[in-house]
Amino acid sequence: MTTGTVAPHRPPLTPERDSFWYLVHAEWTKFRTVRGWVIAAGVTIVAIAAGAFLGADVSGGCTTGHGTISGANSSTSSSTSSGTSAAACPVQPTGPGGEPVQDLFYFAHQPVTGNGTITVQLTSLTGQVSVGPNQTTPGLQPWSKAGILLKENTSQGSAYAAMMVTGSNGVRMQWDYVNDTPGLAGRVSASSPRWLRLIRDGGTITGYDSADGTHWTPVGTATLPGLTFTVQAGLFAAGAAGGSPYADNYGTLATGVFRHIGLSWPATGWTGTNVGGAGPNAPVPPGRFRPSADALTVSGFGDISPAAGNTYAGNGQSLQRALAGTFFGLIPLIVVAAMFMTAEYRRRLIGVSLTAAPRRGRLLAAKAVVIGAVGFVAGLVAATLALAVGQPLLLRAGPLAWPVSLLTEARMVVGTAALLAVAAVLALAIGAIVRRSAAAVALVILVVLVPRLLAFNPLPGSPPHGSGPGGGGGWPLQVTPAAALSVQQAVPTFHQLSAVYSLTAGYYPLAPWAGLAVECAWAAVALALAFFLLRRRDA
Repeated sequence: MTTGTVAPHRPPLTPERDSFWYLVHAEWTKFRTVRGWVIAAGVTIVAIAAGAFLGADVSGGCTTGHGTISGANSSTSSSTSSGTSAAACPVQPTGPGGEPVQDLFYFAHQPVTGNGTITVQLTSLTGQVSVGPNQTTPGLQPWSKAGILLKENTSQGSAYAAMMVTGSNGVRMQWDYVNDTPGLAGRVSASSPRWLRLIRDGGTITGYDSADGTHWTPVGTATLPGLTFTVQAGLFAAGAAGGSPYADNYGTLATGVFRHIGLSWPATGWTGTNVGGAGPNAPVPPGRFRPSADALTVSGFGDISPAAGNTYAGNGQSLQRALAGTFFGLIPLIVVAAMFMTAEYRRRLIGVSLTAAPRRGRLLAAKAVVIGAVGFVAGLVAATLALAVGQPLLLRAGPLAWPVSLLTEARMVVGTAALLAVAAVLALAIGAIVRRSAAAVALVILVVLVPRLLAFNPLPGSPPHGSGPGGGGGWPLQVTPAAALSVQQAVPTFHQLSAVYSLTAGYYPLAPWAGLAVECAWAAVALALAFFLLRRRDA
């Protein structure tokens, strides 16, 4: 009797079964049929959405930014009926765009109507810097400033455009608090004066500077919609804070000496105003101006700037606090993503999977697509719910620390979804490398979650975090996958501030998408190593 050919154990792969998307569908079926994995993905959504209640301070007390200026605009409410007292929230000035601002300076001004020009020569900028209680020394902060200003009125937060000389950053044109553009570099002195000019044409104001008063260079153009027909024009000085723990109370004085003051409008005489108030119960000491035969000297404390960073932070909470649950939501997702690979080794099913999909790289890629998609969808739903729930809760506790545009909210939602997706892929890849669930989960938590804890609680002897723009969190949030949390930042940084930006105030050291790129790099390297080992190892 002859022996016939033995039929193969499984039929040969058809083109449809051999396709990558067929493999993706098979892996998705595998994922959704394990009830515990699906539940864990749901727990991720619930944890992030519920974190909105954790991040929002709804205790009813006044919420203030970290490092709020001592005594600035503060007051205390009367005692409640139960005999306790509660701090009344200070009023935070807002700029034309609704952004919180600091608008405290000394202004020698006069009303002007219609179009015209103001020109001055600034021959000196000096100051006093606080070095201790009631102790000062000659000096200037980098962003101490003096110059010329066109301002809608003397109310805090009103529209303005200014040409100024700064302590260490040369000539600048600034307008409406958040805008800044550079002019001539270098310090000002009697031998190296700076000429400044502002020209108003309707709602457009153009700034110029010159080293000799003859050859003028345009510095910038500001468009101020709705600028009133009559505005205040004049000379100002503001010391700015920062650089010293004692300077945070605006204990820095700037003094500018102005000569050759020219206005094309009819002169009505100078009036001195401490914009924002001054005195024992006000944010800053009083400034002053002193006329002489050939000059006008203006001295002032305070600053004209957006309220950003710890030094200048106003009242309110950052919207990103609504996403505080991300830290907890990552844990079940990481566990599931690691087990999506390691469970096959533990149950000795990896051989079956590799027999069905002999191209091992494609199997790993299919798993990465499935678990990445699960993480992205879970993050998208969770972040949307967290912001929808958290924003009203935050607003109940006080105003937001910074107005957030729809584009920023979209970036926070999509970025959180991408953060979770890449973290899931990273956990899958590490699971393929170590082939044990506990070890894989521990490693991913070590590189994703522990750096965030270290950023908030640095080890003894570590340098302080948050020394400048984009300076929150230090190295743990720059070189580890935890850098991706920067996609949730809702408060901006500004280079034109002597401010301190820290993680506790909502600032991260990297730009949003740069932080996400760091996490992607980790996932790519882990996937490449997993692919290499998967091809070389036995099942």
